[in-house]
Amino acid sequence: MPEMTTTITNPKVDGFLRKVKQWKEEYVELRNIILDCHLTEDFKWMHPCYTHEGKNIVLIHGFKEYIAILFHKGALLKDPHGILIQQTENVQAARQIRFTSIEQIVELEPAIRAYIDEAIELEKAGVEIPYKKTSEYPVPEEFQVKLDEDAALKEAFEALTPGRQRAYLYNIAQPKQSKTRAARVEKYIPQILDGKGIDD
Repeated sequence: MPEMTTTITNPKVDGFLRKVKQWKEEYVELRNIILDCHLTEDFKWMHPCYTHEGKNIVLIHGFKEYIAILFHKGALLKDPHGILIQQTENVQAARQIRFTSIEQIVELEPAIRAYIDEAIELEKAGVEIPYKKTSEYPVPEEFQVKLDEDAALKEAFEALTPGRQRAYLYNIAQPKQSKTRAARVEKYIPQILDGKGIDD
């Protein structure tokens, strides 16, 4: 199939941009650059999102302090310019490039295009992110004690999806003090027994 050179904009994104109060100029500039890279415009998670053959490549999202483009598999990109940002240490795949002015976007345009092209090539090649396994997340001692004591809790925890297990392990491990970690364990036990994740 020949490459399509016509760019199709999505009416949902048009509507979104009409209402945007902050970063309007920046949104438009980023949209034009991304559309020029032959991606399909969509509107997902309340943001302009750009796909290649149905696979998410990049989205644009505005925050109070900055506007960013988010690469769904940004962890795989080479990042020769050192501009990709991992939002939090818990984010395994996605990476952002942040901007605070239209000038920055214009200046970084060649890099943005190169990163998008690389992201498309990775998607075409079917490269996947090697996610950390749940077994690589240590079980906090305060939680392990409870799991050893309570067979029903252990069984309920093991029945959760790996993502839900990781979220619990990560959140329980965060506080520096043991008593705070223990308090988190107590707080989460009823949810775990109900087969629910942290945010359910």
